[in-house]
Amino acid sequence: MIRQEVLALIARAEAGADLSRDELTCLLSLGGEEQKALFAAADRVRARVMGDGVHLRGLIEFSNICRMDCCYCGIRRSNRHVRRYRMTPEEIVAAAQGAWRLGYGSVVLQSGEGDALDPEELAGVVRQIKATTPLAVTLSVGERTREEYARWREAGADRFLLRHETADPELFARLRPGRRLEQRIQCLLWLRELGYQVGSGFMVGLPGQTVGTLADDILLLKRLNVEMAGIGPFIPAPHTPLADAAPGTVEQTLNAVACVRLTIQDAHVPATTALGSIHPRGRQLALACGANVIMPNVTPGKYREHYQLYPNKICLREEPEQCAPCVAALIVGEGRFVATGPGHSPRWTA
Repeated sequence: MIRQEVLALIARAEAGADLSRDELTCLLSLGGEEQKALFAAADRVRARVMGDGVHLRGLIEFSNICRMDCCYCGIRRSNRHVRRYRMTPEEIVAAAQGAWRLGYGSVVLQSGEGDALDPEELAGVVRQIKATTPLAVTLSVGERTREEYARWREAGADRFLLRHETADPELFARLRPGRRLEQRIQCLLWLRELGYQVGSGFMVGLPGQTVGTLADDILLLKRLNVEMAGIGPFIPAPHTPLADAAPGTVEQTLNAVACVRLTIQDAHVPATTALGSIHPRGRQLALACGANVIMPNVTPGKYREHYQLYPNKICLREEPEQCAPCVAALIVGEGRFVATGPGHSPRWTA
């Protein structure tokens, strides 16, 4: 049975109304038939605003070297069980060119928050990718200076992904020793000022997190007016302080995906690899409740197994040529199609 007041709230959200923290908390807590109604509304908004295409963004994890010691992360600085690596600029460019040949419209260059490439080396990689392919380029290399962000934007980078992880300042400080949420938000504001398409996001199920915190996460994304919102479950990683913590659930993560779609209706929302790693149909479930992006891994196989933020990550043994038809089949199997082109934000005019 679905409560009439819940149906009315879902209808308001679908129509684009600004929801309060309490209203988002209500939606995030839904289960059963009410949850199905939430998912259906989010899917209708996705179809109406973003269409049925699913954008593919090839992920190049070019280094697992990290100076941070985040309590949840498998490549944290203190984890001595990680075999560290750094792809050369030439390898990164070759991986991007390979993604283009496979039909992808954009790539994401991601690394730990370290100095695997100095700022000018990374700028050179961006320039080379832009000069030799039509790919859109997203960077995901963490908190840096405004000057570094500006250098990469001038080199041609189109987007930047910097997940805020949690909107609770105290929880953020506990999970990321020595860092503050306000620093993270300042970086996101710089990225906006510099003309990037900005992506952020959060984890679901962090120890100490509440449903109210998740509502705050979504409201923060709305205030930041992000073009992409990534939501994935917390998955405990071995050799970290949270190794024995309970993981986030599929149901709560899907509720958050649906609520983000209803709250920021024209944002790109990925069906995350993390969700696919805790449920065999995790990415398909996300596509059915608001998601419209998948990020296949195009990192060379010899490096993939060493970039594990969490255990049991899917697709560690496949080469990019194997992943592309698999992901395409997944998308078509859900009644969708693979979108072409760079997949820029619908509100981006640069």
